[in-house]
Amino acid sequence: MNRLDQSARRAASGRGAGFAFGTFFVFMLLHQTDKLLIGPLQTQIMETFGINFTQWGLVNSVALVVGAVFYPLWGWLYDHYARPKLLALASFIWGCTTWLNAIVPTYPLFLMTRASTGIDDSSYPGIYSLISDYFPPKKRGKMYGFLQVAQPIGYLVGMILAMVLGQVWGWRKLFYLTGGLGVALAIVILIGVKDQPRGAAEPELEGVEHLEKYKFSWKTVGELFKKKSLVVLFLQGFIGVFPWQVITYYIFGYLEKGRGYGEEAILLTMVPAVLIMAAGYPIGGILGDRLFKRTPNGRVIVGAGGVAMGAILLWVAIKVPVQSQLAFGVALCAASLFIPFASPNVLSSFYDVTEPEIRATTNAVQNFIESAGSAAAPLIAGIIADRSSLEASILGICTVSWALCFLFFVFAGKYMPKDIESLKAKLRDRAELAKAEAGT
Repeated sequence: MNRLDQSARRAASGRGAGFAFGTFFVFMLLHQTDKLLIGPLQTQIMETFGINFTQWGLVNSVALVVGAVFYPLWGWLYDHYARPKLLALASFIWGCTTWLNAIVPTYPLFLMTRASTGIDDSSYPGIYSLISDYFPPKKRGKMYGFLQVAQPIGYLVGMILAMVLGQVWGWRKLFYLTGGLGVALAIVILIGVKDQPRGAAEPELEGVEHLEKYKFSWKTVGELFKKKSLVVLFLQGFIGVFPWQVITYYIFGYLEKGRGYGEEAILLTMVPAVLIMAAGYPIGGILGDRLFKRTPNGRVIVGAGGVAMGAILLWVAIKVPVQSQLAFGVALCAASLFIPFASPNVLSSFYDVTEPEIRATTNAVQNFIESAGSAAAPLIAGIIADRSSLEASILGICTVSWALCFLFFVFAGKYMPKDIESLKAKLRDRAELAKAEAGT
């Protein structure tokens, strides 16, 4: 390929990268709004069906279980077929299942349809895999961090929708709205987002043609479990999502019933915390990228620091007396900044050590492990809350989980440099083979 052709391809790829990133940001923002809208509507939905905390926890746990089951399937599909088409399908499923969830009249049917919403919740590996083929390793932490800003902002949008429109419209009409957005976005993804060759952004493969010849294989997938850094990060993921599930589904109930906050106080507390959390994703990703340039352990160092500070500061926040609303809000905001640091760095670390043709599956395996570990978290938290208190439930689950995650990050750092160099050597071998084949 001559230089003119390469320049044209890079320019086209750059335009496609910008559109894909923007579209995926909107997808994640609206999807998270739809997914997390149920949290701020907790009291209203519980009153509609006359259920307790344990039954509420079960509603959220069943969706997580279904999502966990579908992760391996989505990962396999993404590594075999065109990722934009599959993401459009996921968006369409999101819209339809949310509509079904809005229609049902009884708790058992609500439980069943809520479970079906977990199908599209496990579709994100395709987004992260495609982004890895648009952006090189040195930028991925930053790009994933900015992309993941959509998650807390979506949570914030859901919270505002629930509080502003929830009392006027009711929770069912809000579900109709967010479901419709999913169907509309499916059309945008199908028409506008283009796929990329797997491995196109790897420095070792720059200028190499016919990357599509490297196909998914179960042998390569099996070798994932021989990479010690990945195994440790898988274990970290099993524990690491427990706090997220508990905070997502119980923080509003805790503020309302545990601290006696009204709607205005909840907004004044949560809006700053969520905005600061949103900033934590790109800050963590940027710090991880910068430290990664100096040491292969850079990303896990940032991840370890994030979970440690998040655990300490959340403990401080929960222990603030109920009457000290400002002090509680400040402590919660401080914790919110550090809690997301691990997310973009763990994701980038996966792709630092895995072959391009199995990256969606790798991400799906991790998400499956995370979901399998945390699916019971809302139910466990509900049981603890019924028997003790929401404060004890949130604090106990979060601090213990993050302490274990810190230890896993430390262990991952022992193996990361070797696994990163092993992948680079493999990609260099592919490039040399391609050049040799081109010369014959």
